[in-house]
Amino acid sequence: MNYLIIFISYLVGSIPFGLVLGKLSGVDIRKGGSGNIGATNVSRLVGKKIGAATLLLDAGKGLVPMVVASSLGFSANIVMFCGAAAFLGHLFPVYLKFKGGKGVATALGVFLYLSPFALLLSIGVFAAAVALSGYVSVGSLLSAAFMPMVIWTQQGSGSCLYLALFISFLIWIKHWSNIIRLVKHEEKSWKKKND
Repeated sequence: MNYLIIFISYLVGSIPFGLVLGKLSGVDIRKGGSGNIGATNVSRLVGKKIGAATLLLDAGKGLVPMVVASSLGFSANIVMFCGAAAFLGHLFPVYLKFKGGKGVATALGVFLYLSPFALLLSIGVFAAAVALSGYVSVGSLLSAAFMPMVIWTQQGSGSCLYLALFISFLIWIKHWSNIIRLVKHEEKSWKKKND
């Protein structure tokens, strides 16, 4: 039963909401912008409302499996594995030949379950970083790095911290191309979108 709930969590995480909502709007988001299936690219190609809907649905993919697993009486460790599986589902969705998004929105849902307070602080870091730098990727990277530190100060070691470190590490890996563009000063800035 433990393996089943984890596998179902992966399948839920694999649902490409951004791609589905984009196609319902007549756009294949994989063929425009960054080609990513996440909320940022959806907003860029389809509009902010659809982008916001994608953000909420992708976050739900991280939160709901953990809430369901917990409500069904699974152990804390299994709940953590469900969160990890849902997150991996977004990054490597079986429905899209394992070519998924960068995981920030789905991580948002996982972190909401782990620590709403830490998530709130992390969102503040994200907003400040994006406002100051002009780059969404900088906000994503810094908030991902910040989250495990806050969880560690709140809870010390444990499965929550390990999950946060795991997610943060993978977000940085998935943003490697963004990091390279930032170093080369080639990353797209939202401040210059109308230039």
